[in-house]
Amino acid sequence: MGPTSSGKTSLSISLSKKFNGEVISADSRQVYKGLDIGTGKVTKREMDNIPHYLIDVENPKNTFTVSGFKELAEEAVNSIFQSGKIPIIAGGTGFYIDTLLGDTTIPEVPPNTKLRLRLEKLTVEILSKKLQKLDLKRSKTIDHLNKRRLIRAIEIASVLGKVPPIQKKQSSYKTLKIGIILPDEQLKTKIKSRLLARIKLGMINEARKLHKKGLSWKRMEELGLEYRYLSRHLRGKLTKAEMIEQLNTAIWQYAKRQMKWFKRDKDIEWFSPSQTKEIERKVRRFLVE
Repeated sequence: MGPTSSGKTSLSISLSKKFNGEVISADSRQVYKGLDIGTGKVTKREMDNIPHYLIDVENPKNTFTVSGFKELAEEAVNSIFQSGKIPIIAGGTGFYIDTLLGDTTIPEVPPNTKLRLRLEKLTVEILSKKLQKLDLKRSKTIDHLNKRRLIRAIEIASVLGKVPPIQKKQSSYKTLKIGIILPDEQLKTKIKSRLLARIKLGMINEARKLHKKGLSWKRMEELGLEYRYLSRHLRGKLTKAEMIEQLNTAIWQYAKRQMKWFKRDKDIEWFSPSQTKEIERKVRRFLVE
């Protein structure tokens, strides 16, 4: 695990080849079909014949939930174990990973359709203020541009009084948690380079095609980051240069939120991407224990 652009994908494939593993993607947007270049989704060529799970499992018009991830990921874990191989979870969505491993529980608050319809009419600014009044602590960690997450947090806080904090429990599995970390300036450079490379690969055209196939501008806003800013550019609200500048800043802010989440887990052992041999030794020792 680690922030975006840190090198998780290539490491997970390398470890899978060396230790007879298969990869489970823990990325909240790579689950969606068609969101390929924008999410930096691993290609068939990059997979290098290593099976990958939880990629392209949902239509982007629909909302994929953490409970849905947990169910499918547990099926993948069992399938990989049954084939005599090692499940390797790779991703940057910490909540997905923690939920799968049993490190945290999903709040048992059912959807409130009437409340959601009312909240849907409000701007993210107003929703942010509502959440701040209900649960200041959750308000400090949430993505304030993500309307869907704001609404869900308000929904939970309205019932429970606040969004429950993560409660550390005994993991459902014996796990080795490897974190990939880079110095800030180096990560910033990688984020910018990766963004420019994806634009060159056709990220803008990908978003245009998704919209032509029926993915609404509203849904693109909800999907966040790349698709939020791409939709604004395609609607003429941002020039290409403005889109790149604002998106680059948003991705960096997202990377910082990812690290804030991961650093709460004291079981994660951190390495730089260049420490491949050290990581391999760690994995080897773990597997023979």
